[in-house]
Amino acid sequence: MNVLPSAIEAIGHTPLVELSRITAATDGRILAKLEYLNPGFSKKDRIARQMIEDAEAQRLLTPGQTVVELTSGNTGTGLAIVCAVKGYHFVAVMSRGNSVERARMMAALGAEVVLVDQALGSKPGEVSGGDLALVEQTAQRIVAERRAFRADQFRLPGNFRAHYLHTGPEIIAQADGQIDGFCDFAGTAGSFAGCAAAFKEHNPAIKCYLVEPETAAVLAGKPITDPRHPIQGGGYAIPDLVFVNPAHVDGYLQVSGQEAREAARRLARTEGIFAGFSSGANLAAALQLLRGELAGKTVVILINDSGLKYLSTDLW
Repeated sequence: MNVLPSAIEAIGHTPLVELSRITAATDGRILAKLEYLNPGFSKKDRIARQMIEDAEAQRLLTPGQTVVELTSGNTGTGLAIVCAVKGYHFVAVMSRGNSVERARMMAALGAEVVLVDQALGSKPGEVSGGDLALVEQTAQRIVAERRAFRADQFRLPGNFRAHYLHTGPEIIAQADGQIDGFCDFAGTAGSFAGCAAAFKEHNPAIKCYLVEPETAAVLAGKPITDPRHPIQGGGYAIPDLVFVNPAHVDGYLQVSGQEAREAARRLARTEGIFAGFSSGANLAAALQLLRGELAGKTVVILINDSGLKYLSTDLW
């Protein structure tokens, strides 16, 4: 028998799939890591587990203490699962601009969900940096009031470590080390930073690219022309992402909201992979690379989360 003691141990070891139908008319290969097959349907399950277990090991989190974090829904879902199994009360703080499915899923998993109104002028379904700032203020207040542990995905090393220790090495093993490039949409950039570090250690020639919305590409040094975009879970125009080692960044790619939508829909209809906006952004960026400097090469992307979390949006 090979029975896992809980859903926490089911996190990770997701499949790596070649998108051969999408690349049939393209010179090159795209390998997709299906992170939406984690228990909470996203890559963020990995960092939720790592941050909580790191905090337990360092005695920063004590039995019965409340855990709080701001989320676009995916980290919150992962934390809801980990906290449910381990017996911590979890408070998820989320902008009303995120899809309602995410809030409902976290609540179903036992989380207390606090929804924060969007900033003046923000568009429903499109979370801006201003919206995120309001969510951060609310999260800080709740942490102080409840003397809670902040599972801070933008700063805790567990975010980077989850992908450096696990996601990156899994991909290297699954691809037999045959990787030429990697591109990843920047939210906290923990998955980019962790995977890029693992890839560069394996082979410094692997090219790693950060992906941003074309109207808010501050990491690439471009002016913000419109901070509002539909690619939930990232692209907040945060210039100081703490996990990223600049030496590991070989370039920056920009994707429009419409390109992300079209790529996600193509992924579903052509490859049978039902994913969200940021996964579409990753695919669109990988296709850019295969049409350009990585033509004929092998590019890896992450399928970050499930399309089920976007049924109320204009993606589906």
